[in-house]
Amino acid sequence: MTTTTQPLDTEILQTIALMPEPLKREILHYAKYLLDNHSKEITQDVPLARKRRVGILKGTFVLPLSEDFDEPLEDFKDYME
Repeated sequence: MTTTTQPLDTEILQTIALMPEPLKREILHYAKYLLDNHSKEITQDVPLARKRRVGILKGTFVLPLSEDFDEPLEDFKDYME
């Protein structure tokens, strides 16, 4: 556990020193993974929010709906049996 008298870096190094070699390699790989992902998050540009346009889908839906609108599709016939 971290104490107020012991800096975090020192505690991390002391804990790693107690680990067997295979665990040290895993720690190294994980630390590199974290650094790589952290740098990607920082450099990734946040896309600007696009303003919504009203009516862009107007005319794409045909109403009234056909009589068989709620009927099962032929593509799913095998799954419905």
